[in-house]
Amino acid sequence: MVQDRFAEGLLQTLIEIGPELLESPNDYDLQANFMWTATLALNGLIGAGVPQDWATHMIGHEITALHGLDHAQTLAILLPTVLQEQREKKSAKLLQYAERVWGLNEGTDDTKINMAITKTRDFFERMGVKTHLSDYQINADAIPVMIKQLAEHGLTQLGEHNDIDLKKSQQILQASL
Repeated sequence: MVQDRFAEGLLQTLIEIGPELLESPNDYDLQANFMWTATLALNGLIGAGVPQDWATHMIGHEITALHGLDHAQTLAILLPTVLQEQREKKSAKLLQYAERVWGLNEGTDDTKINMAITKTRDFFERMGVKTHLSDYQINADAIPVMIKQLAEHGLTQLGEHNDIDLKKSQQILQASL
């Protein structure tokens, strides 16, 4: 419970200060809060003792290696699609994310999850990070090479349940076009 609330607080902070930081990039307090949030998100603390899904990162590394996109760009492209692809297995956590991070408390569970995924994509776009492979001139012809790279690097069972195989990775990439 503590890990969830800690992660949710970090996400809420980023959602709050991200747009402000774009408008005032030299604001020391905003920069300090952003850097402290990033440090806490990346130092391993919020992942201690809880299942972790690094599929978005691993697939994203192949996009970076083959197409030169930075890590933030690949995360923005893949995260909404991974959440959509895994929504059934992650429904409880996605509902929690919808309610606690985005404040979505009305409608059916499916509606809240859909809105949370949409708001996630919209946030990345608002921050100036495009969320589709096609935004970076990467088309369907590039997907087989990315899948081949995943296989060559042994990244054939991704996610906290090891259920994102190469076929599912391909579906995620196709849905990310």
